[in-house]
Amino acid sequence: MTTARDARTAVPLHPLLASRWSTRAFDPAAELTAGQVTALLEAARWSPSASNTQPWRFAVALRGTPGHDALLGTLAPGNRAWADTASALVLVAAVTTGPDGAERPWAVYDAGQAVAHLTVQAEHEGLAVHQLGGFDRDAAARLLPAEAGTPLVVLAVGRHDAALQLAEPFASRETAPRTRLPLEEIEVPLTTGSAAAHRAA
Repeated sequence: MTTARDARTAVPLHPLLASRWSTRAFDPAAELTAGQVTALLEAARWSPSASNTQPWRFAVALRGTPGHDALLGTLAPGNRAWADTASALVLVAAVTTGPDGAERPWAVYDAGQAVAHLTVQAEHEGLAVHQLGGFDRDAAARLLPAEAGTPLVVLAVGRHDAALQLAEPFASRETAPRTRLPLEEIEVPLTTGSAAAHRAA
């Protein structure tokens, strides 16, 4: 079944992908079960990574816990205004150096893949995820053990509540049309032959 918020795509996509969007209206009464939390983390755990290094780390803070309050306090004011109703806030970090001190150049990319897998599993669980870049990374880092790496993003996770009344400008954003760049802008040709040689010179 399609909804007004489903992606308008050139060809049909899997419903879990087409229906995913980043709501700010979370049900303040909904709670995540232990099974749901495990399913989200398992989906992230089984995502691909360079040389199977698995550099992602996830700190889950359920609403009503001191960790949730502490992580909420690191958010930018605009995010804090609505993220408090999310069932959980999840701090995602990447371990960007190996045990031998060598840099892991793909760690951040790999952690992003893990989050993408988590969001698809969330859709399957009937949950929504909103990814937040607006937070104090230094303050968030102090909430993690040093070996957890570099904070990248905070995820607000919960059940969408269409009846929840958000303040502006968030209310308008909830119903605004979803847009993406056209395919012809994101699909680019490879440069080969003489043109490639000229560019490298």
